[in-house]
Amino acid sequence: MSTFDNLKYKFQRFTIAEKLIVLNVLFFVIPFFLQTLFYLFNIPSTTFLSWFHLLPSFNEVLFRPWTLITYSFLHGNFMHILWNMILLYFVSRMYLNLFSEQQFLKNYLLGVLVGGLVFLIGYNLFPVFNGMYPPLVGASAGVMAILIFVATYTPDQEVRLLFINVKLQYIGIALVVVDILQIPNGNAGGRLAHLGGAFLGFLYAKQLQKGNDIGSGLDRIWTFISSLFTAKKAQNMHTVHRSKTVSKKKTQNGQQQKIDTILDKISASGYESLTQEEKDFLFRAGKDN
Repeated sequence: MSTFDNLKYKFQRFTIAEKLIVLNVLFFVIPFFLQTLFYLFNIPSTTFLSWFHLLPSFNEVLFRPWTLITYSFLHGNFMHILWNMILLYFVSRMYLNLFSEQQFLKNYLLGVLVGGLVFLIGYNLFPVFNGMYPPLVGASAGVMAILIFVATYTPDQEVRLLFINVKLQYIGIALVVVDILQIPNGNAGGRLAHLGGAFLGFLYAKQLQKGNDIGSGLDRIWTFISSLFTAKKAQNMHTVHRSKTVSKKKTQNGQQQKIDTILDKISASGYESLTQEEKDFLFRAGKDN
């Protein structure tokens, strides 16, 4: 196996959060090499990354709509990406114990999108930002969406901070309050994006508890894209094992009922109230999905 194939194999085995971390690191490092290349060939490079920044202008977004997502893969400096990726890694472990990787990605991308929209609307709505035109970069909106989702869905779950255990709901509230209070003290655009991501995470969790998946539209898009690559293969499949399909559906229904029961227990008493067997079952179910 070649080095490239080995790296590809390892990447495929990563969780969705780890894949996002790898992509963020690549998008952070690659521009430095490109700047060196542009320098050696005397090519102007000052505007290269600006094509991926999110600017607080509706005209710019209409012209470059991809920036509502691409801004989240760029970071201002090393500490910016370091803290975002550390937090993304830890909150993803809690999230993926409860839900599938596809659910995680929907939540994350919607957080990025809503965070970008709140930044865009805020800079065009509030008079204090008149004449200001700062670009927005960073994955913080997506990370906040994941963190606040978990804090809302399992509010009594505890995490260890230094020498004490703290419930997730208190951590989520504290982060939101800090972002609100810090808006006048710099990085107002980033704070607005954080709040947008937090709002999406809260709304997503509350709606999911009611049985409504507000990210289901992304499921339909993924299904359509997947069908473009799998339709031909599906047409060539002629053998159908009816009895196995029925048995599999029954197994899946029973598994989903057990998952729902465990999630209700988490919502009522926190993650730590689960038995080790229930934790292992959730972990395996998340991997299977």
